[in-house]
Amino acid sequence: MKSEASGWNRGVLLLALGFTAFRLVAAGSIHLTEDESYYRLWAMHPQLGYLDHPPMIAWWIAAGETIFGDTPLGVRLVPSFAAGLTTWLIADLARRLGAKPHTAFRAALWYNATLTVCLGGMLAIPDAPASLFWIITLWSLARFWDSKNAAWWLAAGAAAGLAVMSKYSALFLAPGVLLWLMLVPAGREELRKPGPWIAAGVAGLIFSPNVIWNAQNHWLTFTKQFGRVAPHGIGLGHLAEFLGDQILVFTPLMAIYATIGVWQGWRERAEPGAVRLILPVATSAPFAFYLLIHSLHDRVQGHWPAPLFGALAISAAMVAERFGKTPRGRVLRAMAPAAGYLIGAAAFAVMALPTPTFLGPLDPTKPLRGWPQFARDVEAQRVRTGARWVGTNSYGMFAQLNDEHATSAPLLELIERDRYWAADPGRPDFTQPGLVVDLSRRLTPHDIARCFTQVDFVGEILRGGGLSHDQHYSTYLVSGPRRDVWITGCPAQISPGVWR
Repeated sequence: MKSEASGWNRGVLLLALGFTAFRLVAAGSIHLTEDESYYRLWAMHPQLGYLDHPPMIAWWIAAGETIFGDTPLGVRLVPSFAAGLTTWLIADLARRLGAKPHTAFRAALWYNATLTVCLGGMLAIPDAPASLFWIITLWSLARFWDSKNAAWWLAAGAAAGLAVMSKYSALFLAPGVLLWLMLVPAGREELRKPGPWIAAGVAGLIFSPNVIWNAQNHWLTFTKQFGRVAPHGIGLGHLAEFLGDQILVFTPLMAIYATIGVWQGWRERAEPGAVRLILPVATSAPFAFYLLIHSLHDRVQGHWPAPLFGALAISAAMVAERFGKTPRGRVLRAMAPAAGYLIGAAAFAVMALPTPTFLGPLDPTKPLRGWPQFARDVEAQRVRTGARWVGTNSYGMFAQLNDEHATSAPLLELIERDRYWAADPGRPDFTQPGLVVDLSRRLTPHDIARCFTQVDFVGEILRGGGLSHDQHYSTYLVSGPRRDVWITGCPAQISPGVWR
């Protein structure tokens, strides 16, 4: 038995280290996404909060850049290691919930087979720290349940607070833990003890700096994020899209196993000899329920449920153990993660190619292609037209141009000025002309003329070969601002398809 445990520990450690090594190679080789370039700007100006999210991802990026500098590897260093640590924690959590060693190993393996983790595990986005601290919270709760050592409540509270400092979706951990304690035998007795309430206090204390920052900055992040909660009509289109997306990114076979595992965990919640799946199931339920409700009135981005994937991978691996008692069941179980790893391998192979023209407009890596040359082309256009500053209409475009360091002229994002109060490289001289550049499909002279008296079309610049409409950019020479563009910007018109 001891030999089996030792072999299991070594296997999980090697799995986590292997994935981490691969992610580090990929992290340094692949161009930053628009969101990552944007969060990189945050790291240049450490704060306790930002317009879009709490500050954890900015702190992680800043930490990585102290080691590897302002490079893609520096930006992604901590998230890549975090994905490896999460892998190990998922396996150890599964063991503490009662899984056999090989089942716990399967949970870690399957977690990395989900497309969200397989392709996105290295990305420097808020989901990376949110997923890690979410799992640490569950792991600490499992440690408490095994040992009844109240110190683990402190660890759970600290992890939950750090999760909320990563992404506000972690606020759903509190009702999830409460639901878990209400459902498990003897759980309600814990609510009469100080442990859970001290944990809540610790989480709140860790989260409080972001609350204070919001109070001092007109509640920027709270207004932006919690404003999404209000419904704007009801429909089933987004719900179908949400469910379809999650089945695809979790991969279909594993999604079936996970669904059965969630149901099994609910049914066996009070059985003393059963695997304690109710911990990951109950703690995930409030956030999952919110996402379903949200999808009835608005789109749910595919990566939003990422913190739940660890719990779902454990549930899937547990139930797969029961379905693997027949030859057919074992074949299906072996096939379950294959889709994720095959798609992931193909995607990384395409990313490694300089220009995969054979895929044409179907190339899924188009958003990463051609930014260095594009930035140089924009700078050449600016110099040719005599523009003294460069403006964009999207945070992603601004961030990518800033990341390339191709111009010494000031850069300006024109739409959402609240994003950049701490990150703009310098106020442009608005008495001089500027070059406004953005995707042709969302940039028209009429829109720009709302903010500038003189608007002249200069030309179109293609990025990465211009294989699709998302790689065609229009440029306009502008002058004579009609408003204080530096403070208020040129906000979006309330009409579909414009300035988005």
